[in-house]
Amino acid sequence: MKSYGICNAIESLTKQFNIMNYKSMILISLVLLSKGLSIANPFNVSGTVTSAYDLKFVRGVIITVKGTNTQTVTDRSGQFSIEVRSEKDVLVFQKNGFKKLEKLVGIHRNINVVLELEDIEVELEVEEAGSIDNKVINNPAVYMRMEKQSLPNGGGNYYTQENYFHHNTEEYDFISENGFLKPLNEPLSTFSIDVDAASYSNLRRFLNHGQLPPADAVRIEEMVNYFSYDYQEPNDDHPFSITTERSIAPWNPQHKLIHIGLQGQKLNYDEMKASNLVFLIDVSGSMQAENKLPLLKSSLKILLSNLGDEDRVAIVTYAGAAGLVLPSTPAYDREKIIAALDRLEAGGSTAGGAGIKLAYKVAMENFIEDGNNRVILATDGDFNVGVSSTSEMVRMIEEKRKLGIYLTITGFGMGNYKDGRMEQISNAGNGNYFYIDTIKEAMKVFQTEMRATLFTIAKDVKIQVEFNPDKVQAYRLIGYENRMLEAQDFNDDLKDAGELGAGHTVTALYEIIPVGIESGFIKDVDDLKYQQNMNNKLSKSEELLTVKFRYKRPKEEKSRLITHILLDETNQFDQTTNNFRWSAAVAEFGMLLRNSEYKSKASYEEVLALSEGAKGKDEEGYREEFIQMVKSIMPLAKR
Repeated sequence: MKSYGICNAIESLTKQFNIMNYKSMILISLVLLSKGLSIANPFNVSGTVTSAYDLKFVRGVIITVKGTNTQTVTDRSGQFSIEVRSEKDVLVFQKNGFKKLEKLVGIHRNINVVLELEDIEVELEVEEAGSIDNKVINNPAVYMRMEKQSLPNGGGNYYTQENYFHHNTEEYDFISENGFLKPLNEPLSTFSIDVDAASYSNLRRFLNHGQLPPADAVRIEEMVNYFSYDYQEPNDDHPFSITTERSIAPWNPQHKLIHIGLQGQKLNYDEMKASNLVFLIDVSGSMQAENKLPLLKSSLKILLSNLGDEDRVAIVTYAGAAGLVLPSTPAYDREKIIAALDRLEAGGSTAGGAGIKLAYKVAMENFIEDGNNRVILATDGDFNVGVSSTSEMVRMIEEKRKLGIYLTITGFGMGNYKDGRMEQISNAGNGNYFYIDTIKEAMKVFQTEMRATLFTIAKDVKIQVEFNPDKVQAYRLIGYENRMLEAQDFNDDLKDAGELGAGHTVTALYEIIPVGIESGFIKDVDDLKYQQNMNNKLSKSEELLTVKFRYKRPKEEKSRLITHILLDETNQFDQTTNNFRWSAAVAEFGMLLRNSEYKSKASYEEVLALSEGAKGKDEEGYREEFIQMVKSIMPLAKR
């Protein structure tokens, strides 16, 4: 009985304690809520840390939950996992040589970050300046050292291999955006075609790493021409067809948008001529990163797999000095060519000028009459030994193109990428310019498109548009700033211009302000006395503009002329083709990235709606990739 009584007493006390404890918990919760706090269940956040310099995983990054002692460190694969208390927590990412980064957890359970490099240099700290972990140190832009580090708060020690890099030295030529011109003063707009697409894949690299590209890295015509369009096939003696279309400009409905499209004749594989190719490969120290020389090798192997048995390949490299790695070899001897590629290693300074001279010498020694003779330069553009200035390089390339040897440039990497230099050299060599950021882009350039790119169907292709001042108050060419020509250059057959490859499309867009529309974009000047008298004699016409094209066939030196008239009949925007709406969406995207003064009411939301509605067949998935890129940038652009 006594035992039973004691048990009852204990049970009674326990109930009272639980009631008191329950009341205390309620009271504590009410106090927390009154202070604006919440009780949240802890959860784990995981992710990966990479370097903005070379896209490699970064080991040894300390991640701290801000304001707490909770920490972790990234492993060899740059991966981490850390417990947080709520979505309001902030993660702090820190590592020597990188800029500190803070990230709000929010609704995310997976956070991938890209760390920017600090602008510092650290002297090499190894007993023998030969290797660390069997990796040769021969990149003058990189300093390495083994370092012992300790986690704060007694978390233990760990060892890392530190990599320090010079500050970012990427270079882009300044672009002065085309403005509106009045046809009464300047009735002619003249430019060279451009089938390059390097700007698009390069800016995609920035966006995929959570960064907006520099304004001068955005060349809108290359963005538009990255995509192919469904134009009609040529049906006459000319090697390309011409398509024109007009409607309102979606970013400014008071303005009109003019769409001009060229479709090159498709390649007849039964009539293909043999190719004499010289791979000119940059193996300097700056090419060590995974997205440079290793990606370059994979890219050229893709091209090799698409060559015929009649084609020939030579390999020239340049670093401290230029050298012939592989004499001109039949493409069917693929094992020999691949073995030569696999032996390439990066190291030394960059004698670009000497390399180009040797490559052209090899191409000339193996010249194929009536064939395709081309140098394919693969580099990050960092020429710093020998003939290095852009002007010197351009003059040398201009001399070589007269020999009938064309040039293709493929750019790789980041950090010291020299975009402007490579674009100018490509233009001088009657060539093409691509930027390879991924193996997928390598497949597009070297497998899907390169076979046609190698065969030129028209050279020195120029466009000149004359606007009717009775219909057009002002006009501006969207993009092509680096391809503008003087009016008199159009009829000058000695003036070089762009080439058109088999099956290529070229697209150009004009934004025009119709007569009678008030616009702050139009800068008034005093009336031109004599021009007005002359224009008063003009008969009224329903013509909006006249488009003229000049081109030469590959073996000819005298140009041929095509003329196309566009009447003042504006289509309703919802009746326009996918070609029109897609090119308008890409151009609008480019204006937003450049923060163009002419973007008017442009928005990413409109770009997304336009592109989703104009995607069309999209067999290769390039347009869907663009749509996803637009979606990904919308939060970034609102920061």
